[in-house]
Amino acid sequence: MTETFASWSEVTGLDLVRYGTTADADEIRDTAVAQPLLVGAGLAAASALLGSLPAAPHQVDATAGHSVGEFTAAALAGVLSPEEALSLVAERGQGMADAAARTETGMTAILGGDREEVLAAIEAAGLTPANDNGSGQIVAAGTAERLAAFAQNPPARARLRPLSVAGAFHTEHMAPAVERVRSAAEATTPSDPTVRLLSNADGAVVDSGAEYLDRLVSQISSPVRWDACTRTLSDLGVTALIELTPAGTLTGLAKRALRGIELLAVKTPDDLERAGALIKEHAGAPAAGTTQEG
Repeated sequence: MTETFASWSEVTGLDLVRYGTTADADEIRDTAVAQPLLVGAGLAAASALLGSLPAAPHQVDATAGHSVGEFTAAALAGVLSPEEALSLVAERGQGMADAAARTETGMTAILGGDREEVLAAIEAAGLTPANDNGSGQIVAAGTAERLAAFAQNPPARARLRPLSVAGAFHTEHMAPAVERVRSAAEATTPSDPTVRLLSNADGAVVDSGAEYLDRLVSQISSPVRWDACTRTLSDLGVTALIELTPAGTLTGLAKRALRGIELLAVKTPDDLERAGALIKEHAGAPAAGTTQEG
């Protein structure tokens, strides 16, 4: 992978090897660095597991990504090449970092509470339900002032957890980044997906590469509906779900929302062998999902 990472580093303008191995936490917390690094890590894990991309149609039946993970999913499904995905996500990361610097904004996870009451409280506070993750987890986003007021009057039976992020992602505050990435995407000619590819916008299986690319751009300022993606995976009859590096969050959500299916989070190289075995065990099943959270 040495030559591959050298190529990907050139595409993104970032030393992905250094950021992924020796850089400190403050360096990789920068959104402009974190997003390409997340996608690079996911693509590296996918390549080690599935072979040269896109290889998904030969081994899995569905793929989805959470937020920036949709770029990894797009490469797995053949909509974008790994280089195209990384080039666009580098623009996305820088664009979102620049947009976040304009106004003091943030995100707060809301755990528990009645779903409808939580959504009503978010709306009343002038915030956006930026991530609807299902399993009793919704993330509110907006200005720091409104988040502070929301924390003083939280929904009943809900716990709040402020997130360490640069800004209010997947809200109107990211509109400048949308225009930046849309301009960059004009030079890309996407292919239609070769495997069922789910969209964060509504959980739909998208058959058109052009439509999926348009959705990738739009989701920068639009809420992530992971709850809808989870329902679609269930409807497809998923029997196993593998979460690519960095992993753990989505399999945690799936433990509650997709009961009875096998789950595996690929956190280290040692997990790749088990992931390969899991794919073989479920060959011929209605669907196997490969996901990444970002």
